[in-house]
Amino acid sequence: MIGSFSIGFLRIGWIDVIDVLLVTVLFYQLYKLLTGSVALKIFLGFMSIYLFYLVVKAAGMELLTSILGQFMSVGVLAGIILFQQEIRRFLLNVGKVTAFERMRNFPWRRDNSAAERMNITPFVEAAKSLAGKNTGALIAFNLASDLTPFANSGDLIDATVSKRLLMSIFNKTSPLHDGAVIISRGRIQAARCILPVSENPDVPAALGLRHRAAIGLSEVTDAVVLVVSEETGQMSLVRGGEVFRNLAPADLRTRLNEFLFDAAPKSTTASASSAAEVAA
Repeated sequence: MIGSFSIGFLRIGWIDVIDVLLVTVLFYQLYKLLTGSVALKIFLGFMSIYLFYLVVKAAGMELLTSILGQFMSVGVLAGIILFQQEIRRFLLNVGKVTAFERMRNFPWRRDNSAAERMNITPFVEAAKSLAGKNTGALIAFNLASDLTPFANSGDLIDATVSKRLLMSIFNKTSPLHDGAVIISRGRIQAARCILPVSENPDVPAALGLRHRAAIGLSEVTDAVVLVVSEETGQMSLVRGGEVFRNLAPADLRTRLNEFLFDAAPKSTTASASSAAEVAA
């Protein structure tokens, strides 16, 4: 074998080394994807059954092998059903680093994206006013992921964004206040929308249902979610399952500009700080 070398009685080629490294990276990414979720326990249970199946098959236990074999034959389909959210999140993360996604930052695309930039001042001012009155709010900003299924769960509006309209929607006497507002292409697409609640057991108990819904949406899409707590009046941003809590209006404006419009380099530091905030 060209470019191979020996370790004891084993003869290993560079292709074998690359193969092992790629499998290691794949399993590491899978571990990161499932860590802190119920899906990790399901995956470990599934792997335990598979290892048990290999043992009984090697031992020649035909009846038990036949029973477990029927279960393993539908393992792929069962895995897709059980891990549909994790698979979707994995494919979303893969899409973020592809060449097609990077083309969005080419010079000839920047002018178009700049023209589509929304004015974030109404969101900051509305969040500040709502926080001062301890009025809860949940606003999801659509990026690359399609939030139409979530928008269809509420009332379609398709209105121009303004502070007064946002204040009216989240007013406690408004029939639209209970749910999320979805922002798409700089406009209010829908209100009173239902978002998926995160099942991550590591979410702090101090975070209420609004925060859990924001985390849940950010786990299955690339949306950025603005949350105003009804209990504490704190303003928070959620992205990729990470919570940035207790933001001042100036910090909120900076984070929104960074998450919605800027490139990704700053997000690594932000994610690290958010993890410390969640742990605190």
